[in-house]
Amino acid sequence: MDPEHASASGRAKPQRHRSSHREIADALRSRIRSGELRPGERMPTQAKLAREFGVERGAVRQALRILQSEHLLTDVSKGSPATVAALPGPGRPPAGPPAPPQPTMVGLAPRIAAAFSVPHVRIDALCLTSVSLTLAVGEPLRQIYAGRLEPAKIDVRLLLPSRDIDLAFPTPVGAGDGGLLHRRWLSQRNAQGLVLRQNLLALRTTHGVDVQVSFRALPFTPPVKLYLLNGSEALFAYYTLGRREREIGHEHVELYDADGTRSMLFAFDGRAGRRDAAFVEQSQMWFDALWETITTDLVLTP
Repeated sequence: MDPEHASASGRAKPQRHRSSHREIADALRSRIRSGELRPGERMPTQAKLAREFGVERGAVRQALRILQSEHLLTDVSKGSPATVAALPGPGRPPAGPPAPPQPTMVGLAPRIAAAFSVPHVRIDALCLTSVSLTLAVGEPLRQIYAGRLEPAKIDVRLLLPSRDIDLAFPTPVGAGDGGLLHRRWLSQRNAQGLVLRQNLLALRTTHGVDVQVSFRALPFTPPVKLYLLNGSEALFAYYTLGRREREIGHEHVELYDADGTRSMLFAFDGRAGRRDAAFVEQSQMWFDALWETITTDLVLTP
């Protein structure tokens, strides 16, 4: 008999149910939406919540991260208690100022990490290559392997330019070697896509996560990049072209190109008000329409 569950008389004591982090999130979410926990109010400490639900603090932190990803909590950390966020409603502005635009590699990574806090992760992306997304996914993967995140299902869909089109960019200045630039872009597109897919699919074997990663080919060069997260957020950036010089295959090439990792990323939250909700909804409709109509199967090769 487990001594933890035995009384002094030797009789077994009933074992207390240990809540999962998702059950804790559900309970706290209910308290927030019912008004038991009011906007601006500090949450109980993680230690107190751990005692209440009979769990370790790690499970409490996971639950709080889920609620933070849903914009129900702010200031979630290992230190002071989190704060209940203001809940947008009819005639009420969203809590706090809109998130300022940030370079893609600054703004994308934390939003991708937050997106992995829910049981079913859904990411749709339209971009020139998947380099920014591949880099951004690295942090939630590390947290999964460390046991701090436990998604049950991950669905990722990517729209990338077809290899069979003449790209609008990168393109040579004047009568340069467009074929050289196209081969370089294609190699990067395939390599980054394969790394992203392999890293995510590995979770099937290591953690039993239901993972699906799908690609479709666009018949045009996208002038913008778009990331849709869990059906509730849209991250949008323009590819701004500039004249650049590159050494490619021992050749000095002048070209028009955009640095996608530095493109300024604008965030729209579907729970922050009607304007943002409409942008997220229309962006998802646009992506789905492309996926289901004029795009074609995309097969990545090393």
